Amino acid sequence: MTFPQIDPVFFRLGPLEFRWYGLMYIISFVAGYYIIRTAAKQRNLQFSADDVADLVFNVAMGIILGGRLGYALFYNFSWYLAHPVKIFAVWEGGMSFHGGFLGAIVAGLIFSRKKGCAPLALADVCFLTAPVGLFLGRIGNFINGELYGRVTTVAWGVVFPGGGALPRHPSQLYEAVLEGPVTLVLLWLLFRKGCRAGSVLWSFIALYGFFRFGVEFFREPDAHLGLVLGTFSMGQLLSLPMALFGLGMLIVWLRGSRQA
Repeated sequence: MTFPQIDPVFFRLGPLEFRWYGLMYIISFVAGYYIIRTAAKQRNLQFSADDVADLVFNVAMGIILGGRLGYALFYNFSWYLAHPVKIFAVWEGGMSFHGGFLGAIVAGLIFSRKKGCAPLALADVCFLTAPVGLFLGRIGNFINGELYGRVTTVAWGVVFPGGGALPRHPSQLYEAVLEGPVTLVLLWLLFRKGCRAGSVLWSFIALYGFFRFGVEFFREPDAHLGLVLGTFSMGQLLSLPMALFGLGMLIVWLRGSRQA
């Protein structure tokens, strides 16, 4: 399959360019606002519309700042150490999910302390929105023709503009489906079941970790890093502990709810 030549810029206004990838972020945060409002009511969290808007803004800032710092720390530390000002050049690309995840956690903890609400109940509500953002983000990666997969002979392999003449796994789409709709359905079923507060959070951590770890076998490693430990990429080294931690906490959490 030949890569569909989608212009990464969907609208131009003079010197200004509006890109699909940035639009995906905006749609994610807007969708997150409505998901949080709906889920908060079901968990009897007394948030006003302004409270939810503040929460979304704080978490968005946590994701962006954490994602950027995480990329500099995990994926290109020596280069950014030599060019520290470039850490703030977010328009040049480079975001880490794991850094963004930690940034969102910190932002959520600050908000929960400010509002006096239970952190785990808040986390369950917030992380219901994560699969939407991940799905749209991966679609944005595909439109940009970036973060493509390894060379393959499968019938649905795609020849990406920057990936040479050979077809590659559209690993962005693999991640989009697994981290997006599949994860969302599983989390929503758990949320609707009314499991102990924190169950959605631990489930998300486990699901994302395992899905990301698996898809990384099909994804081309970062050119400047390659495989960092045997056959494992940096993404896998960050995701496997996350998956095991989330699974372990979920098991302990659900056992605790049965004994309570």
